[in-house]
Amino acid sequence: MKSYRQELTFRTPTRRAFLNITPQVEEAVRASGVREGLCLVNAMHITASVFINDDERGLHQDFERWLERLAPEQPYDQYAHNGAEDNADAHLKRQIMGREVVVAITNGRLDFGPWEQIFYGEFDGRRPKRVLIKIIGE
Repeated sequence: MKSYRQELTFRTPTRRAFLNITPQVEEAVRASGVREGLCLVNAMHITASVFINDDERGLHQDFERWLERLAPEQPYDQYAHNGAEDNADAHLKRQIMGREVVVAITNGRLDFGPWEQIFYGEFDGRRPKRVLIKIIGE
């Protein structure tokens, strides 16, 4: 069995962002040489997320509004966690959107359903954060 590991680093200029990272993950699958297997993609920070959904701007705006209603950034004093950093909302948003995705690899390609893409969700940006890609298979 083959194993391949790669890290991506992101530094968004804004506190929150959704980035389509499908092309980078597809490139990692090609580089791995794995034809049949699994690809794990996970955020390596507790205020960021990796998830699968549609690459549609209106949907991403809906995510932003929905998440802000569920875990509003302000007022900062509404959260017991806030103190040294005012990012409690980012921890909650990550919990909702998820830490990781696993996608099957079939015939050397990510085996997606219709419209599926992989996204990095940033909820406390403006600093470098990492995403792990781990691929195993034959």
